[in-house]
Formats: sequence, C-alpha cells, structure tokens
Amino acid sequence: MFDHINEKSVYFIGIGGIGMSSLARWFKAQNWAVSGSDMVESKITQDLRKDGLKVKIGHKKANLESQIGLVIYNNAIPGGNPELLEARKRGLPVYSYPEAVGELTKGYETFAVAGAHGKSTTTSLLSLVLLKGGFDPTVIVGTRLKEFNDTNFRLGSKDYLVLEADEWKAAFLNYSPTFIILTNIDKEHLDFYKSFENVKKTFLKFIDGMKLGGTLVANKDNENLWRIRKEIEQLAKRKATNIIWYSLADRPDLKTKLKKTLSIPGEHNLMNALAVLMLAKSLGIEEKTILTALHGYKGAWRRFEYRGNLNVKKMKIGSTKWRNAAKIPVYDDYAHHPTEIDATLAAFREKFPKHKIICVFEPHQAKRLQNLFKEFTTAFDKADYLVLMPTYKVAGRDKVNAAYTSENLAKRIKRLDKDLNVVFCGTYKKLPKVLGEIITPLPSSRFVIVMMGAGTIANHTDELI
Repeated sequence: MFDHINEKSVYFIGIGGIGMSSLARWFKAQNWAVSGSDMVESKITQDLRKDGLKVKIGHKKANLESQIGLVIYNNAIPGGNPELLEARKRGLPVYSYPEAVGELTKGYETFAVAGAHGKSTTTSLLSLVLLKGGFDPTVIVGTRLKEFNDTNFRLGSKDYLVLEADEWKAAFLNYSPTFIILTNIDKEHLDFYKSFENVKKTFLKFIDGMKLGGTLVANKDNENLWRIRKEIEQLAKRKATNIIWYSLADRPDLKTKLKKTLSIPGEHNLMNALAVLMLAKSLGIEEKTILTALHGYKGAWRRFEYRGNLNVKKMKIGSTKWRNAAKIPVYDDYAHHPTEIDATLAAFREKFPKHKIICVFEPHQAKRLQNLFKEFTTAFDKADYLVLMPTYKVAGRDKVNAAYTSENLAKRIKRLDKDLNVVFCGTYKKLPKVLGEIITPLPSSRFVIVMMGAGTIANHTDELI
C-alpha cells in the first residue's frame, strides 16, 4: 500500500474532515510524516496536533513543503483549491480520500459498512465485536469512540480493515471489500445522484465490486433494499458471495436478546446490532462473545451523546420555582435526514417517556432541505417542541432556493401539525431566550433537549451546558 511512493511524507487538504483525519492517523501509524490544512480550527485539528501531526489553518500553496511525496484531498475540496493546483503543478501523486482508502482495501481483508443511515454506529459495533472475537482489526470510522481513546482510528495487528463506506459522490466504488453490511438505501445525496434510481444503481455497482467469495449482509426490513433483492442476489451469485438477509421481524428471539443487551436505545440500533451479530456468527464468533461486545458499546460522538445539563437557575430565565426543570439534560445527535430524525426522536421517546422533548434542529445543506422538504415536515412528530435554526450551508455544494428555507419549514410544519410547538430561531445568540420561553410556563415538567444536525450545531451545545 503506497509502496511506490519514495518520500514517506503525505499532505492532507481538508485534514479536519472526520474521514480524512482517520486516514491521516493510519499514515502516522505507518511512520509517515503527516501534515495538512483545513479551513477552520476544530476539535479534530486540535487533537491531530496533540498526536504529532502538523496542521495549518487556511489553504495556501506555500503550505506544501518541498519534501511532500503524496497529496490526499477531501472529496468536497473544489478543483480550484490553491494547494491542489500546486500539487498537480509539481507533478506529485494526488489521490482523493476515497481513492486513497481504496488503495488500503486492496491490501486488507476489508469489512465495509454501507447504507444511507446507521453507518457509524454499525461500523463501531462491528469493530468492537471483531476485536472481542480475536480479529484485531484496523478501523477507520466516521465518529470518535471512547473505546479508541476518543479518536476515529484504531491500528490492528492483523490483516483486517473495518471501514465506513460513504456513498456521497459514489466514493465507495473505489473500495474492494470482502465483507459488506448494507444497512439501508434511501433518498440521500440527491444533489449528486439527481434521482433515487441512480442511488440504487450505484449501490448495486458497489456490491458488484466485492472480492470473490465474500459475504454480504443486507437488511430485509428496509423496503428499498428488499425491492431490488433479485438484482442483489444475481450479483451475489456471480461473485460467489454468501448473502445473509437480516430482519428484526423474522428473528423476535434475537430482537429480545439485543434489547436486553444494548446500552443504546432505539429500534434502528437493534437493527444495526442484528446486522453485526449475523455477520459475526457467520465468521464463527460465538453468540455470547458477540453480545458481550455489543453490551460494552456506550455510544459515539454526536450519536445520542449526553453532553451535560442546562441549568435554568444559572441562566436566570423564567420562574425561580424550578423543580424537575432546574437541570435539563442536553444531548448532541448527528441526525440530518428525515429518516434519521424520526428514528432518533423515537429513541429519545423510548428513553424519556415522561419528558417533554425539545429538538433544536439545524438543517444540513440547502439542497437536501429542498429535495426532501415534504419529508422534513413530518419527521419531528415524536418531539414536543421544535426549534429550527438557519440552514447550515456546505461550501461548494449549496445554491439556496428562497422557497426552501428553515424559516419556511417552520411555517409549513405549524400549518400541518397542530400538536407540535414550532419556533424559528434566527441566531444561536437568541437560543437561550427561546428555550426559556418554552420552559418558563412549565416549571414542574421534565424536559430533555437534543441539539440535532450535521453542521456546526454541536459547537453551540457548550453555550447551553
């Protein structure tokens, strides 16, 4: 893997990305000199520096030192990026993130977790089960795990790689896995795919890229996957692939066991765990070992992550006669697609059946909001209160249509759902006041707040706690 590069020095353009930073750690573990840049400072860039990687803020061609042997860029980086142009001008080997990861998959027996939703959690669960089962895998995952010293990477001692396989821009077509878990297919990344038919075709192409004699574990309970089962089974037959369909509906016995085992709530997480259990059993790992590993998983960064309490008294808002609402638990969650939002709020309702749920949501990407506007209007019905923040706009991907804004979404939901209390909040500076106006009339009620979205909303959780 990258043996053809003589100068063992790699530069990452966009090193602060969750996948990019994990790959950077892989190179660091191989004793490469690793450096890179990102547009903004973040917890990730700070942690990379602590681990000995050189990180600069801002993209300038002068950042590329003379001894760089390889350049890897984030798939979201525009073609006119000055560092990317400089690397190509020098004739340096240049790889996109998925192209670089694709090189890794050629040298490992790779486990790839793909799907519109549930990739990070399923990848995390699979990694812990394989570790407990003696596989000792190297792991590249799109979240930080406490079990991996609060990082998104683990170096293993054997020839196994566990990988979160992203479908945006068809990135996962670069990968050559031996094992695939396919959690679901949904209307996602339509800014790139343009139609749901193209999404399905690309997932089938991903399956077709498996190594011969592998194993595919696919979700029978996902209607979109089950509808294309004939095409999937034809591909599996051609690739001599063992296919395992998993279903909570078909295995109530395992559903009961998993519900008793998992520390994280939600039907969607039972489904993710079942996928891992089915694959692990096919590899000869004992069920008792699998369940022990699953039980040990305490959740990941920005996935139903408890961050602390909002202390109403310290904020000096509303009534002074607080009881249950004096300290309100605050969570971060990465959900940003209507399907994810619905599943996550169902999990909160399961965990907090007697609480009033306040969902503070920052839509992620204007195009996603436009393409799925109708689906967003019904995604929050399991919450009691919804506070909508302005849409997070992704650089280089967003052209805003004035008809599909966060404020207009608030107006539409108000018309459609009379039971859900909805408010649009124009800035994060106003958020404490908005929350105070929700809480103030109900000082004896129990509340829980979830800060939800894939953009910068988690950066504002600290302001509440």
